[in-house]
Parts: sequence; C-alpha cells; structure tokens
Amino acid sequence: MALALVHTLWLGLQGFVYFYPLFMSYLWMMGAALFYWRFERRDVATVGQLPTPSLPPVSILIPCFNEGPHAEETIRHALATDYPEFEVVAINDGSGDDTGSILDAMVPLHPRLRVVHMGKNQGKAMALQAGCLMAHHELLLCIDGDALLDPQCARWMVRHFVGDADVAAVTGNPRIRNRSTLLGRLQVGEFSSIVGMIKRAQRTFGRLFTVSGVITAFRKCALHDVGYWSADMLTEDIDITWKLQRAGWDIRFEPRALVWILMPETLRGLWKQRLRWATGGAQVLLKNLDVVAHPQQNHLWPLLLELCLSLLWSYLMLALTVIWLAGLVLPHGIVPLIGSPLIPRWSGALLGTTCLLQFAISKWLDSRYDHQLGRNYYWMVWYPLAFWLINIAATVVAFPRALLRRSVRARWVSPDRGVHVRSGTAMGETHV
Repeated sequence: MALALVHTLWLGLQGFVYFYPLFMSYLWMMGAALFYWRFERRDVATVGQLPTPSLPPVSILIPCFNEGPHAEETIRHALATDYPEFEVVAINDGSGDDTGSILDAMVPLHPRLRVVHMGKNQGKAMALQAGCLMAHHELLLCIDGDALLDPQCARWMVRHFVGDADVAAVTGNPRIRNRSTLLGRLQVGEFSSIVGMIKRAQRTFGRLFTVSGVITAFRKCALHDVGYWSADMLTEDIDITWKLQRAGWDIRFEPRALVWILMPETLRGLWKQRLRWATGGAQVLLKNLDVVAHPQQNHLWPLLLELCLSLLWSYLMLALTVIWLAGLVLPHGIVPLIGSPLIPRWSGALLGTTCLLQFAISKWLDSRYDHQLGRNYYWMVWYPLAFWLINIAATVVAFPRALLRRSVRARWVSPDRGVHVRSGTAMGETHV
C-alpha cells in the first residue's frame, strides 16, 4: 500500500513537471486571444478618437545611471513625442560617466527638458521618486535611460487614464532593438510570446503580475497613496504593481504603447538580469504572502498561486534533473530510472508543437506593431532548452537569496546592453 502510494506520488510529480508548462501555455494563448478580441481588433487609428484639448499634460521621467552612450538618443526620442503638452525630466542618479554633462548640454537646446542631479547613486526607485516629486504634471510616463519612445506611445496610454479614474498605471509593450545575435533574436520572440502574451492573458483573467519597468505610465496621486516605489526591492516594477493593486487601484496593459529597448546579448549579462528578476519576484512573493488572509483581495490570489506553482515547478525540475543524471552514473536500483526531464521522450512532440504554436500566435498578435517578428520565428526552436535552463537556475538560486536578503537599498548596476545598433536600422518601419 505504501509503495503504491509512493509510486502514485512519483508519477504525479513527473506529470506536474511535464504538463504544468503545457497547461499554462494554453491558458496564456486562450487569454491573449480573448484580450485581442475585446481590445485589439479595432483599427489602430482609434488613438485619434481623443480630441487634442481633452488630453491632460504628461511628464516623461527618465532615470539614468551611466547611460552616456544612450542618454542623448533616448532624450531626443522622448522630446519627439507626438503629444500636445508634455515635459521631459531626466534624473541623473549619481552616474560615474559623462551622463550628467550630456544631459546638461541638452537643456539649453530643448525648453521641454529638465535635469535633476542626485549627489550619489540611490537606486532606480529613489530616482523615480525624485523625478515624481519634481514633475509638474499628474500623469507620469516612466522609461529607462536606453529606451526609445514611440511617438504615439503617450496618446495610447493616456486614453486609459482619461476614461477611468481608478486606473493607477498603464504598462506598455517593449520591443527589442538589438537582434544581431542568437540571444537577441530569442529575446525578440520571448517578449512577444512570453511577456506580451502573459500580460494579455493576465489582464483578461484578472490582474497583472507586474508592469514593465522600462515603459509604464502612472497616476501621481495613486503613487502617493501607496508610498511610491520601495527602495529595498530589487525589482521596483513588480513591487509597485502589487502595492497599487492591493490598494484597490486598476492596472492595464496597452500593447500599442511601444518602446524600443536594448537587452543583454551575453550569457553573463543575461544570467545577471534573470537572477535579479527572479530575486525580485521572490521578494514580492514573501512580502505579499499575507494576501491570502485578506478575502477582499482575492483578485490577487490567482497571481500568488501561479507564482508559488512556478517556484515549485522549478525546484521539481531541478530535482528530476539531478535524479536523471544520478541514474546515468550510479549502479542500477539506487535511484529511479527516468527519462530526461529537459527533453521528455514521450511528450517532446507535444511540447515542441505547443511552443511553436504559442510563438506563432504571439507573433501574429504583435506583428501589427513590429513587422520584423517573422524573421525570428526559426530561432525560437532553441528557446525552451536555452532559456528554461537559465530561468530555472535563476529561480532556484533566487529564492534563498531573497530569504537571506536584509532590508537594504537596491542600487543600480550597469547592465549588459548588448550590441548597439542604429535606431533607424533597429526600428525601421515598425512604428504604428
């Protein structure tokens, strides 16, 4: 009886590891399709339906740390925003390079631009808060120091705030600029099939797990209501999302609000980025576990459940991988003999087909905004093997780090920006 129970449990754990990604993939595809039917299938020209006089002014906040190679290009794109009334506030967060002098040199040439210098590096959360307090307007559009803003981005975002006073934030649709390496091409597909599709599905079924730190618009009074960004969280974007939603505010995803970003194109840079993301996610999980004790916040329970199941799946995948490797080298009978959990033999065809189907649907959804997506479809066959390994390892390492991490200020580090390409080449004929 006991052996039968153990055997059943063992089969159940293997089934969870193999089928959980499949279940979530089809759930994401269904949710994204419903989102498209409800919100996206209308003509992209609907952005012009808001009369210009009804558009409230916007402050574009750009926190910068050691962004010397990108600061001027980012500021120029922000200043080229197609919007009636706006300002650009660049926050130099104690940069050690020439970022400050570059920003100062641009101020006399652009009346809409203001620059705030912080004495030393305080971290992105504090830089954003400083910019928020210095901003003249109620609506804040926050982007990173290497991001290139689409001219229509502000219009797409602001319409959500105008239409509903309960909207605290609107997150946009980041697109990858650097596509010259395999890692760059894989991330193009990832941001469509994983990031964009998940946000569509989450918005369909309830709440967003996180806004995109690289492109989100906020209502200032909502930020004040929750105490602004947390300076001790590694991922301030995930944390502010949960703080706002726990306070009863609404957060939305706008796929037509585009921004063009640089991503890591080395394994070292990618690992550091994913480890930071995973550690920040674990911090948010630990911080918000008490949401289960608040029935009035049950709209966040599915997000918490998904986060816990994903964490469990990563550790089980690691355990099965160790058991599989041990079975290859240890004498027969010491550990159970199982197939490779990384490339399941009997479900590999279903997994691969589902993966390609998800990428195909996501590329179809985002092809209206990024016409070059089809060129990267072939490379996505490598995504599950390469990025699952990185993300699983990052999750496994991140959770104990989050448990041991004390309440210390999260400061900037200069990330891997990949292979820099000219904006005209990276963004050619991709704007809405």
